[in-house]
Formats: sequence, C-alpha cells, structure tokens
Amino acid sequence: MGRMTARRRVERIRERHAAYRADTLVVEEPMEIRVGGRPLSVTMRTPGDDFDLAAGFLASEGVVHRAEEIAAIRYCAGTASDGTNTYNVVDVMLAPGVAPPDASLERNFYTTSSCGLCGKASIDAVHTSAGWTVAEDEFRLSLETLTAFPERLRAAQRVFDTTGGLHAAGLFTSDGELVCMREDVGRHNAVDKVVGHALRSGWLPLRGTVLMVSGRASFELVQKAVMAGIPFLAAVSAPSSLAVDLASERGLTLVGFLRGTSMNVYTGQERLQPHLAGG
Repeated sequence: MGRMTARRRVERIRERHAAYRADTLVVEEPMEIRVGGRPLSVTMRTPGDDFDLAAGFLASEGVVHRAEEIAAIRYCAGTASDGTNTYNVVDVMLAPGVAPPDASLERNFYTTSSCGLCGKASIDAVHTSAGWTVAEDEFRLSLETLTAFPERLRAAQRVFDTTGGLHAAGLFTSDGELVCMREDVGRHNAVDKVVGHALRSGWLPLRGTVLMVSGRASFELVQKAVMAGIPFLAAVSAPSSLAVDLASERGLTLVGFLRGTSMNVYTGQERLQPHLAGG
C-alpha cells in the first residue's frame, strides 16, 4: 500500500544559519477511480483509506446511496516500471441492478487536491440525485459540545503531527463522540473518506451528526454533506458565498470560523442550543 508520508532533504534556515536535514512530507499521488472497469475520475490524494475515498466520491456524485449498492472494491494493477502494483487505481463493482454513472460524469473528471468540484454534474447531483433531505432533521446541538470539536479533531490528527500538511474531517454525534476521522492533502478527499466509511458501514443517511472540517467550508463540502444526509457542517475557517446559498436552500446548518468559543452561524441557527438572539 502507499505511504502517507515521505522523507526529503531540505535546507533549513533559522536566524541566518543554514543546515541540511531530512524533512517529513505528506505524500500526494494520483488515484484513478474506475466503475466496472471503466475510468471515471482521477484525484490527487494522500494514500490511505482508498476504498473509503472511492465509495465516498460515488456517494457525493449520487451514483450510490447505500452499502448494498456496491458489490466489491479492489485495487487494479498499477503502472510502475518494475511491474509492481502502485495501488493508485481502484475499481468499484456496482451491485446488479445499480445504474452505472451517467455519461455526463465522464468529462474533465480530474480533481486536484485543492478543489474537489468537478463541474455542472456535481451541482446537478445535489438537486436531482440526493436520496434524502437534511432540512427535516430536527436534532439539536449544544454550544458547549460544538466548541469542543476543533480541539478534539486536531488531537486525532496523527499524520498532521509529523507533516503539518494535512486537512482533516471528523464525524461527530450530537453527544460529542468522534465516530470517524480521516486526513488527506485535499479537504474534499478527507470528507469523501469519512462519507465512504459511513456508506460502507451502512450508516447513511447520517442523521443527527456534525461534519467538522479543518479548513474552509466550500460549496463541494456542503454538497458532500447534503448527499450523505449530514445536517450540520462546521469549519474552522470561512465559507464561500455559494456554500452559504446551498446550505440555506437545503436546510443545512453551516458554521464557520469555529475557534474557541467564537463562531459565525450562517444558516440553520435553530439547531444550536441555547439559541442566542441577535442584536
């Protein structure tokens, strides 16, 4: 299997003094996702939890909604010069009767580690392919529980401690339990790995849960939360305007700049308890 970290020689300068040393870096490699042997997407990711990543990606695109819709996931032969498997090609076999991805998805499906949004089909999936809604989820979350999530997520980041270069996504219950955490060089990949784990575990839709992310809240992260049935998305940084618009339209609670006891609540304020009246 691929490694999540690698060592590289670096010149380190501190207070005008230079010295060479080995530095630990996060690995970034391409992974091709195939469905039934047919190439669908290539994403730049950190190796690890690749089957979860593939399953979560398909869930985010509305191809699958439940664990039983996936018959099998396997690695395909790689392309290393010495003939060894690179573990960078994953093939998903859908269960009998499950429709393959629409042909419209097979375009420009190259995903960088910085952006997971792949175009019009991704936006359309939210409007036409979601298997459930989040607006009807009436769960409530205390402010005290929510404000503890960033530190709990950070404490669980094992690889970040050695590289400083990974995003994290964590799935929390309304009681504050961290039930799944994934790291990746791409924030959207970290979320797909969480969603994929939940899908393969038979947990979807993820009613009464909170998705906590270590970076900003972009449109694609709101999209992925909605497609997984997650009613609450919290981020330590800013959301985009399109993320707020989609969250408002779909009834998802969106919190940004969650740091310590401070936060901005952009949508779905009614899920936070106590609900504080604004001035």
